[in-house]
Amino acid sequence: MTYEAPLSHIKVLDLSRVLAGPWATQFLADMGAYVIKVERPGAGDDTRGWGPPYLVEPTGEDPGLSAYYLACNRGKRSITVDMASPEGQELIRRLAAECDVVVENYKVGGLAKYGLDYASLSQVNPKLIWCSITGFGQTGPYAKRAGYDFLIQAMSGLMSITGHPDGVPGAEPMKVGVAISDQICGLYSLSAILTAIIKRDRTGAGDYIDMALLDTQIATLANQATNYLVSGIAPTRMGNAHPNVVPYQVFKTADGHMILGIGNDGQFQRFCAVVGAEHLSSDPHYKTNAGRIVNRETLIPQVAEIVLQRTTSDWVSLLENHAVPCGPINDIGEVFADPQVEARGLKRVLNSPAAPEVPQVGNPVKFASGPTSSDRSPPMLGADTDDVLREVLGAGEAEIARLAKALGR
Repeated sequence: MTYEAPLSHIKVLDLSRVLAGPWATQFLADMGAYVIKVERPGAGDDTRGWGPPYLVEPTGEDPGLSAYYLACNRGKRSITVDMASPEGQELIRRLAAECDVVVENYKVGGLAKYGLDYASLSQVNPKLIWCSITGFGQTGPYAKRAGYDFLIQAMSGLMSITGHPDGVPGAEPMKVGVAISDQICGLYSLSAILTAIIKRDRTGAGDYIDMALLDTQIATLANQATNYLVSGIAPTRMGNAHPNVVPYQVFKTADGHMILGIGNDGQFQRFCAVVGAEHLSSDPHYKTNAGRIVNRETLIPQVAEIVLQRTTSDWVSLLENHAVPCGPINDIGEVFADPQVEARGLKRVLNSPAAPEVPQVGNPVKFASGPTSSDRSPPMLGADTDDVLREVLGAGEAEIARLAKALGR
């Protein structure tokens, strides 16, 4: 039986750039959606220039392929459109009429001046599902502000709980090592888009989705947010310690560091038995997780002294055999050399006319029925323009030539 990708019936007009929107649309492309990435003539998505490193070096005629761009544009078809021109605006309207989903991350009101906002294009296509991604959403006093991942990490409270605690060398609020606010918003946007597709299948109606980086980052504060809402006490930075589970942090070993992630009382008892510290698990101060939280300042130095006696690999081998959660702290090179990562196929290499090998991080979703990661490599700028016009609009060579101004040629 021929495999049919689950979203092969969906067409997506991707007017987004940088990370949050492209993160969502890459997943849609992995699931088989026909994703049309609209880019500025000559420059393209901002991230094309966010290098080095580059897989394909930029030239005077083409911005090339940066590693950053490669991270979030697999499976898409790149077209160039001059949206400032009337011809370009008409072309976007025609494409929107043929698509199921539009994803955009323009500032509030930014598309209205072109007549390409939801109110305008939903008249052309009432079944259109529109996902707008901004820093602060379409409403509220900050709606017109620009939003950037770093700023959102700060304003959402994430940085206030990330980093060394006050009084420790190097203590200051710290951002996460990837643009996590963008990625989280992209994932929430993806969930909303898929929900809207299911709803439309049932009702026949499209919808407008208002997504904000600030909203989604606050939503993922999870237990830290509810800790505050329940107690009225704002959480603070704790380094690698956990506010609700002890011991659950980084410990120094004889040759480096490791993670010890003891999540319940049974695991703590097993840990103490393995290391010959049953006196800790029987101590009423430490016997329960609640007690260990209250008394972490006396417990952690004792655990640290024990862990310092062996190497990381020794501890991992020993503790894993007794179902005590632990692990090494890998650098990214070590991650991709890990046999588990190799077995799960998280490193992929695609073929492209632009480069002999295009490295990719594979889609982590696994379906038993078929592949969940596109074989189409991230495109060179405008590489698919003519094909998209033929396949989506049925344009012939004469019409494509007539559209030269709209395409920025």
